[in-house]
Amino acid sequence: MPLEDIKTIEDIKLLVNTFYSKVQEDPFIGPIFNEKIANRWPDHLEKMYRFWQTILLEVHTYSGSPFPPHKHLPVEKEHFDRWMEIFIATVDNLFTGAIADEAKLRAKNMADMFHYKINYFRNEAQNNTIKN
Repeated sequence: MPLEDIKTIEDIKLLVNTFYSKVQEDPFIGPIFNEKIANRWPDHLEKMYRFWQTILLEVHTYSGSPFPPHKHLPVEKEHFDRWMEIFIATVDNLFTGAIADEAKLRAKNMADMFHYKINYFRNEAQNNTIKN
């Protein structure tokens, strides 16, 4: 059966559920997610459905700031690279088309921005510690 593009909330749920089940099992990034999210996976997944539905389908069900909960995570560039590797593989295994390509582009931009901002906040915290 040929792959189709991301079109519905059901497609978003399939993408999010498949992606995060791989993340949870991943030996490199899984422990970070599992420790941070703990028993709140259903809530996190619901939030991710709304986030991706808003971004990809322009159905505005998500509001909030995605970055603050990630600000203090113990992650480096390699963690973001692994996150992207899993995300791209998940999208490519499930979907093909313009919206699937948009999902990969948005994920890459978000990973790059989060990595940059996490490093910025770490450096600010270090500089403030040194000054005091």
